[in-house]
Amino acid sequence: MRFQRGSGILLHPTSLPAGHGVGDFGPEAYRFVDFLESAGQKLWQVLPLNPTGYADSPFQCFSASAGNPLLISLDRLADGGLVRRSELHAAPSLAPDAVDYGAVIRFKTPLLRTAAANFQADAAARDRREFENFTQANAPWLDDFALFMSVKEAQRMAAWTDWPADIASRKPETLSRWSEKLASEIAAQKFFQYEFFQQWQALRMYGQERNVRIIGDVPIYLAHDSADVWSNRQFFLLDEQGRPEKVSGVPPDYFSATGQLWGNPIYNWPRLKETQYQWWVERMRSALRLYDFIRIDHFRGFEAHWEVPAHETTAMNGRWVKGPGRELFAVLLRELGHLPVIAENLGVITPEVEAIRHEFGLPGMAILQFAFGKDPQAPTFKPHNYVRDLVAYSGTHDNDTVVGWWSSGGSADSTRTREDVTKEHAYARAYLGFKDEPINWVLIRGIMSSVANIAITQMQDALGLGSEARMNLPGKSSGYWRWRMKPGAATDEIAARLKEMVILYDR
Repeated sequence: MRFQRGSGILLHPTSLPAGHGVGDFGPEAYRFVDFLESAGQKLWQVLPLNPTGYADSPFQCFSASAGNPLLISLDRLADGGLVRRSELHAAPSLAPDAVDYGAVIRFKTPLLRTAAANFQADAAARDRREFENFTQANAPWLDDFALFMSVKEAQRMAAWTDWPADIASRKPETLSRWSEKLASEIAAQKFFQYEFFQQWQALRMYGQERNVRIIGDVPIYLAHDSADVWSNRQFFLLDEQGRPEKVSGVPPDYFSATGQLWGNPIYNWPRLKETQYQWWVERMRSALRLYDFIRIDHFRGFEAHWEVPAHETTAMNGRWVKGPGRELFAVLLRELGHLPVIAENLGVITPEVEAIRHEFGLPGMAILQFAFGKDPQAPTFKPHNYVRDLVAYSGTHDNDTVVGWWSSGGSADSTRTREDVTKEHAYARAYLGFKDEPINWVLIRGIMSSVANIAITQMQDALGLGSEARMNLPGKSSGYWRWRMKPGAATDEIAARLKEMVILYDR
């Protein structure tokens, strides 16, 4: 796949301003698309939109196909008469610059249930037909997901391996009994998904009309406590109780001297191969219904993955194990045709990984923040080494903001020492040739002026925010994914500055 030259902004929708404690698909999302259009930005990278579980991370979700109900706009539900406007005014006082997920869930979920009940009771015939068409078209994942979440609610959100053994092991008669018992909750869960997709596709179409396309993320791994693992145990390395035997991570790297222990179950690739990788085909097909382009997170794991025994407390004692490699992508290409995929090729990247990427025409990534230190990959992140078929970033959701990175004394987010930081700053000043300009705009200019076909800027970097606005710190299990943009922060002045670079650098 080859992108036309352009640029975009990275912002998860939960970070949008909104009146109910978390960004959603309501009026502020449309204003943000208007901002992108005025700034000449052609792409909005949204990260995964799936329902978050562990630590509120969209990379640890209850489903690879479902949408996050917290992104449903209550304002749009009120516009449709499914909740009363007065009920929205009863929202608790919530911080405008951070998401308090517990408070948001306690306020928003009852209103979503009210909307579901009102829809079931009063929906017009046309809306009912659309709902039925949606549930039938998405039944392969929706039925399992709705039952999974309904049982999970009934079990006080316990992991599925802690449920009663008969439902955890999905005995057919037990599935039928629980489905009948929880019919009302299952219907509500299906309505949440229907409304999520209705609102998202309306917003996506609004963007398309303004020449703004969506880049979404497909994490290579799934959360163990997910509908996908529960309903497809044969495709993962699990013991007889359904618990992981091996888990995912990466060896020691820039972010951690002990590696990153993600804890996701490892795929049973031989079993997936026996099925011609159809589970992966359907996963990618589902993602392509959500997004125009897909960034596959941890792409190198398809060639070989870091496998850690489940009892380990760090990722140090793992080993590299071969994955499906090119064979999987040959199947995806055959089944899906054109693959609008960006390969996240960061970390320990081998020639074999790059060979797969080049064979299937998948653009890689470059992070300008990484260009000036002692990381072995640093030379590939310097703009003079960029190629056109590349997506260049000032930083990603896993990085500190540019201002935070520049202000850091070292070791807060990586293995850098204070001496490393001093040398890194000196080299960056010499390389980029700046003195007193704001560092965020120096790096934005660095990627915008490069030959890379696509340049992506974190919204926090366009705003010039510090470490307080950092989205994620790899390896940390709590305290992140909470940042929100304040109302009015995306100003005309910022849009004009970005638009100027778009014109200057033919983006």
